[in-house]
Amino acid sequence: MSLELKVPPVVVFLIALALLYAGHVALPFASISPAFQGTVAFVVALIGCAFGGQAVVAFIKAKTTVHPMKPEEASTLVTTGFFKVSRNPMYFGLLCLLLAAGIYWGTLTLVAVGPLFIWYMTEFQIKPEEERLKEVFGEDYLAYLEKVRRWI
Repeated sequence: MSLELKVPPVVVFLIALALLYAGHVALPFASISPAFQGTVAFVVALIGCAFGGQAVVAFIKAKTTVHPMKPEEASTLVTTGFFKVSRNPMYFGLLCLLLAAGIYWGTLTLVAVGPLFIWYMTEFQIKPEEERLKEVFGEDYLAYLEKVRRWI
């Protein structure tokens, strides 16, 4: 059984967040505490909220589905706002929140968990979504794929 589109992105995010926290607690020697980490974490979290929030609002305004497990139900190809710089601003927003948490906790496990999150989301969520969106939007989506990067 393939894992594609089986685990909701928010669940993947929460698992990655739990791994970061576990690393923070279980591996205190793998943590750093620069004086500015709270400020940096806050700024990165704001960027994540801006990307994710604007993307959700754009989907709602376009009256298309935000359900990540059913991309074939999309009725409109949204290419405005942050969708001009990222094909996946909601997932980029989750990544930023993950980075913010890792920075805030100062855990170096972020070096492993961050790339793992990107890989998993790309392989098991984004690529399957892209295949379905190609079927739904055809040439318009193919043109969009050529203009805008997958993450940022």
